[in-house]
Amino acid sequence: MAIDPELLDVISSINDLDELNLFFNEIFTPAELDDISLRWKLLKDLHKGMTQRKISEKYGISLCKITRGSKVLKEESSVVLKVLNR
Repeated sequence: MAIDPELLDVISSINDLDELNLFFNEIFTPAELDDISLRWKLLKDLHKGMTQRKISEKYGISLCKITRGSKVLKEESSVVLKVLNR
């Protein structure tokens, strides 16, 4: 599923972190924000070399959720990988 290009444009136009935080809190539910934050944390942990099993224990989540992140990081064209390698 593609994200609405207008929404991407709006998000990329917000340069103030406090304003971006408020914007996210206005358009996402607390559960959605938790999911996004958790996904980012597990991607960072995978990138650092933490095992999927250790990440599962750390966050109390299933290995299935972590496997998706692992697949993303294995893609040579992954933007997430490029960002984490900076």
